[in-house]
Amino acid sequence: MRLAAIDQGTTSTRVLVADDAGGLEIAQALRHAQHYPRAGWVEHDARELLANVAACIEAAGAVDAIGIDNQGESCLAWDAVTGEPLSPVIVWQDNRTKDVIERLRGEGAEALTLARAGLPLDPYFSASKLAWILDELPAARAAHAAGRLRLGTTDAFFLDRLTKRFVTDAATASRTSLMNLETLDWDPELCRLFGVPVECLPEIGPSAGGVIGMAGRIPITASIVDQQAALYGHGCRRPGDAKITFGTGAFALAVTGDRIVRNPAIGLLPTVAWRIAAETVYAVDGGVYDAGSAIEWLGRIGMLNGVDDLQAFDGGPAIERDLVFVPALSGLGCPHWDRSAAGLWLGMSADTTRAQMSQSALEGIALACADVMRAMAAEVTIGDVLSIDGGLSRSPYFAQFLADALGRDIRTRSFDELTSLGCAALAGLALGVELPERAGGDIVYASRDLGRDRWRQRFDQAIGRSRNWR
Repeated sequence: MRLAAIDQGTTSTRVLVADDAGGLEIAQALRHAQHYPRAGWVEHDARELLANVAACIEAAGAVDAIGIDNQGESCLAWDAVTGEPLSPVIVWQDNRTKDVIERLRGEGAEALTLARAGLPLDPYFSASKLAWILDELPAARAAHAAGRLRLGTTDAFFLDRLTKRFVTDAATASRTSLMNLETLDWDPELCRLFGVPVECLPEIGPSAGGVIGMAGRIPITASIVDQQAALYGHGCRRPGDAKITFGTGAFALAVTGDRIVRNPAIGLLPTVAWRIAAETVYAVDGGVYDAGSAIEWLGRIGMLNGVDDLQAFDGGPAIERDLVFVPALSGLGCPHWDRSAAGLWLGMSADTTRAQMSQSALEGIALACADVMRAMAAEVTIGDVLSIDGGLSRSPYFAQFLADALGRDIRTRSFDELTSLGCAALAGLALGVELPERAGGDIVYASRDLGRDRWRQRFDQAIGRSRNWR
């Protein structure tokens, strides 16, 4: 039995082929262009993404089922008849709607989004992006007038084009700020608040457990947000199981079972982890906007020669020399939710080296993640060992510093394509296939207390300097 998992992420599309004998192979990986037409705007070409998804399906060869995971909040408009995009994909990082969000917040609308969607007002989520498309793009307005407009996250576009079914899943819909977290339906009041016509949105269905649609002769049996797929891939099933995935951003999730966690005061986001057939599992989510993107930026400005520069550093932590980096290039996520915050270094002197600045950047990302996990631990009993994956997990220095900053052991996996692995495992459920667990090769970094309270205090001071800058 062979399963293909298409991981359509922020910077690339890749396909993992898994089989019930334990085989795992990345059969194709394709990068796509990032477009920045204005400051704060981030876009993808929907046609390019769809072509890469199709190429990955072809590269997988003969498989029994397909799962697709998506970017989450990234969204677009397209024509229901021709299938042609009517907008670019507006990426989750995009903040073009920040003024609209501030106006709604000033009008007291955040109480409604917190009560129904469980989410604060933020350009991160899809609702204000979809409203912007309808407000600003004549082609979208014309399609709406003609009854041909479709609005949705990228998964709905892919499924519509591949299977002719206009659907999304409950986990992805929970990231839009338009779905009622309790009923798992589009909420009419939220749609009215943002000005998104509910009749233009896809049907909400399960994430896995049955056939979602047919891509030619192959059933698509799973469709889910990438971070929720990673949660499943880490083996997180019970309340308190948690992981952090380090990609463009850093995304922490912890399973809460049938409980919807609501504590906006500390910046936590309740979300659907997955809906398998009729059973819904919830999670709590907290994100750092800039993780891998901050490292890529360091490379672009010549601060890094390559990933080898991030493996080890001479001397103790940079923060012990009062050198602090706040990774707020796109603002601050959980627990602050402050898009006005700016990235910064503090504590540089005439003898500060390039290596020390790179070291402090790693530490700043880890300390931001520690803030997220402390917020989660206030609501959920998190296990003693936290599982991490993604690019930064491959840096021994970063993994050890994160363990020390958190006061919690960190586990990295021998096979770190856990988003794809989770997507494949979900796809197998409809066929009664369980992928075998991979044994051996994991590394556990034991936590040490080298001054984490002092680090936290210094980092909090730097966070205070970065806020309200823009």
